[in-house]
Amino acid sequence: MKDEFLNIPLSKDDAVRHFEMTVRGQKAFIVYRETDAVVTLVHTQVAPGLQGHGAATALIEKTLDYIERNHLKMTPLCPMVLAYLKRHPEWKRLVATGTESL
Repeated sequence: MKDEFLNIPLSKDDAVRHFEMTVRGQKAFIVYRETDAVVTLVHTQVAPGLQGHGAATALIEKTLDYIERNHLKMTPLCPMVLAYLKRHPEWKRLVATGTESL
């Protein structure tokens, strides 16, 4: 994760179902659904001004860390999250049973 994003907090907005960060006044977020102890990561969106600067990677890493710290599992449906998991298979430990082949 780039140093620029290390101290930017991740927030979880249950009202709109977003994990989000605000970077340089712009939002980056992951849309999620949550049932029981499983978080389904549906879609990642990064403001155009943040694209290509590592904001999506930082957002995904912080979201996965949140999931792990809260003893949850995830179902990754978002293509960006799936691509991240291919590059970082150590995070597959968080994938919910039955969705490992995604």
